[in-house]
Amino acid sequence: MAAGKLYAKEDRRIFSGETVDIPFLLLTILLLIVGLVMLYSASSAQSMYDTGYTISTKYLQKQAVCAVIGLVCMWIFSRIPAAFWLKFAWPLYGISIALLLLVLIAGESVNGAKRWINIAGLQFQPSEIAKFTMIVLFARLTKSFGTDARKFRYGVMGFGAALLGILIPLALEKHLSAIMLMGLVAVVIMFVAGTHPKWLLMGALCAVVFVVIYVTFMGYAGDRITAWLHPESDPSDKGYQILQSLYAIGSGGLFGLGFGKSRQKYLYLPFQYNDYIFAIVCEELGLIGAVLIMILFGALILRGFWIALRAQDRFSTVLATGLVALIAVQTVLNLCVVTNLLPSTGIALPFFSYGGTALAVNLGEMGIVLSISRQRNKTKIQEVTV
Repeated sequence: MAAGKLYAKEDRRIFSGETVDIPFLLLTILLLIVGLVMLYSASSAQSMYDTGYTISTKYLQKQAVCAVIGLVCMWIFSRIPAAFWLKFAWPLYGISIALLLLVLIAGESVNGAKRWINIAGLQFQPSEIAKFTMIVLFARLTKSFGTDARKFRYGVMGFGAALLGILIPLALEKHLSAIMLMGLVAVVIMFVAGTHPKWLLMGALCAVVFVVIYVTFMGYAGDRITAWLHPESDPSDKGYQILQSLYAIGSGGLFGLGFGKSRQKYLYLPFQYNDYIFAIVCEELGLIGAVLIMILFGALILRGFWIALRAQDRFSTVLATGLVALIAVQTVLNLCVVTNLLPSTGIALPFFSYGGTALAVNLGEMGIVLSISRQRNKTKIQEVTV
């Protein structure tokens, strides 16, 4: 038999439980509810301004509709076995690339960025779907490569080729935030898959070189770096958003100004209901409220990884790990940007930031993790080399 090939060997450990993981489900629902409440507060002033001071719930209404769609997807996906995604990994990957290329041809510009497409009146961002399909494909490749993932041919070239299929269209869209996010999640999955750490380190160095070159040639990205390092040098333009975010965080103090009492949301802080919504959270709920929300995110992420470790097979483990890592990386990057620990990246805060596609996809992904959590009452399949 060929060396390195994996075969299933039954492991007699049985994990108790007959339904989806209740703690993970409750944490997801709680974050969604808190996120919608904070979105209403953060977006109310902007909504009034945009509607001629008639409606304060414009953005909440749209987000709520997408939340319902996402919850339906979460329920459906929680009942679909992980094997379904294994079967359709390649077709979904191909569809996501086609959608990314379609953006370049017939995409719509929003806030100066051409990253959206409109199909039958439905506007959505294909990059959100691409993040999901990349994780599904990487999980399939992990199962296919087996222990060969340690080799450069598979663990680097194999995963790298699949990743480039997504990253090249994103680079043409100048979507640096999605490139960075997917690259970090890919590294997590490759590590779990067994790619040798030395290859990952070399990949990280190449990524740094890429970012430097990308920032050098893309002026708008270079402006973000300058604003990050010296926001006070241009407080009315490039450094304005960062300074307003820090003002919001600082004015919140320990206990906050109170729900709905933010001052920065009155059109002082740009994108106060999107990328910078956590600044409004800090201003209204204070340090204590912000820490409690971070604890909720931390609990969700840790519970998700706990589910991944107890998945029935290799594919399910990597799939759950990737989906949870996506939430983790998004959360960490967003919080770092809002507090100016990192330059602005345009990465939203899961369950909180305004964005229908992202919310619906995030909830659907949590449904897949819940589906995998059903496996904890089944016989663990251990794959061994023979």
